[in-house]
Amino acid sequence: MLKCGDKAPDFILPDAYNNNISLNNFSEKKIILWFFPKASTPGWIIEGKGFRSEFKNFEEKNIQILGCSADAPKKQKNFCEKQKFPYPLLCDEKHEMLKAYGAWGKKKFMGREYMGIFRITYIINEEGIIEKVYDKVKTTSHAKDILQDLI
Repeated sequence: MLKCGDKAPDFILPDAYNNNISLNNFSEKKIILWFFPKASTPGWIIEGKGFRSEFKNFEEKNIQILGCSADAPKKQKNFCEKQKFPYPLLCDEKHEMLKAYGAWGKKKFMGREYMGIFRITYIINEEGIIEKVYDKVKTTSHAKDILQDLI
C-alpha cells in the first residue's frame, strides 16, 4: 500500500466505455481513487451510490472521482449504466495498476486464501502526490467521510 507523500503511479486504463484514462488527464484536479473488489457486489453498490450522491459536492471542490476494479469494460459499463454512476470506472484486468497501488494481494475469507482487491481509497493532489489513504472503508458512509475530511 502507498503512503501519504508517495508519488502516485501513473497508469493508462480503459474505462467502462473503452476510453483510455490516465492519471495525467486530471493534473488540474484532486483525485479520489478508490478500489473495489467487483462490480455489482452489495458493498460496492452501497459505496458507489454514496459517491454518486455526493458527486456534485466533489465537483464543486474540483475533485475527480475514479473507481477501479479488475472487471472487464463490458461488465463495468452495464453496472455503471444500471447504477447511473457519473464518474469513470477503470478496468484493470491485468492487475498492473492494482499492484502498483498496493490494492492487489492475498486475501483470506472463511479459511480460504485467494488473490483479490483490497478496499483502499487514495486522495491524490494536483501534483500527483498521495495526500490521504483510507485502508479501513465503511461502505455506507465512505463518500461523506471523505468530504468531512476535506473540509
